[in-house]
Amino acid sequence: MPAKPKLPTLDDVAKAAGVSTATVSRCLNAPDRVVKATKDRVLAEVARLGYTPNFGARAMAAKRTFTVGAIIPTMDNAIFARGLQAFQEQLHERGYTLLVSSTSYRPEFEEEQVRTLVSRGADGVLLIGYDRDAAIYEYLASRSVPTLIAWAYDKENAQPAVGFDNRASMQALAQLVWDHGHRRIGVISGTTQGNDRARRRLEGLRDVFAQNGLPPEALKVIETPYGVKNGGIAFAKLMAGDMRPSVVMCGNDVLAVGAVRRAHLMKLDVPRDVSITGFDDIELARIVSPPLTTVHVPHRKMGRAAANALIDMVETDNIGPFPPLQSKIRMRDSLADINGNDTGTPDP
Repeated sequence: MPAKPKLPTLDDVAKAAGVSTATVSRCLNAPDRVVKATKDRVLAEVARLGYTPNFGARAMAAKRTFTVGAIIPTMDNAIFARGLQAFQEQLHERGYTLLVSSTSYRPEFEEEQVRTLVSRGADGVLLIGYDRDAAIYEYLASRSVPTLIAWAYDKENAQPAVGFDNRASMQALAQLVWDHGHRRIGVISGTTQGNDRARRRLEGLRDVFAQNGLPPEALKVIETPYGVKNGGIAFAKLMAGDMRPSVVMCGNDVLAVGAVRRAHLMKLDVPRDVSITGFDDIELARIVSPPLTTVHVPHRKMGRAAANALIDMVETDNIGPFPPLQSKIRMRDSLADINGNDTGTPDP
């Protein structure tokens, strides 16, 4: 059998570049601390020699793996994509690698994935929302694995989080809908059991309409798993009742796009016959016809902030509190003012 080729070492790179091994290490792990000319020379030799850093040696020296895990509910739609991309980019800038897994909204999968990430030496874990068995938090704490929540923020919850207030965000949209004259309200919500984001959004709707004196029976709610098809099915059920809603408020943009699509199939004009709103402001919200009035979630800002916060938790034991991020309303063409007022120029 032919002998295995000798792999280049850190020392080989240092000799070829005419620098110390410490300088090579800084170029790879903290490039902002090295002058550009030296960094360029070292990286050119790294590429020429085909050098790959010894991950195991680095992890042993630092007592960290420089790996972070993120467990998200689904990869089937774009709800989490933009924020997770920003999260990964910021981790990379700070020398960390991301491992991602998806639960398909099944709690038993999440527990299994948490244990797998810990067994592989993840330095920290990002989780979506607060709702899960307390045993998972206890397990992570017993292993001293920093854990951060994203896509949610509750000042009453002690778990560190970088996110936004789902309840307050939906309250703002519900008040806008009320101010536009709507009194027959249909709601397509994500499944609230085990999903505090969906539950808090539904609570925000109910808060506002109750405060404005809307009778409980005037608020028609259907819970369904997220998905374009499911949004369409729920929309058809809402419109089949004796008292058709003048607006259908959806728990996210994916459900709302399904509702718009079904409205078109039913020959209903949006928003003349029925208004439809979403939540998240993903790309679909802007390209569907008509574009959705929705709640803009600062996904990329949240992803970057979550990466920095989790690394700080790993490296300095800083557990916050981290300030909440602010959502805002995107007013577009899918919401009519049935009072007959001019709603102004739609948001982009």
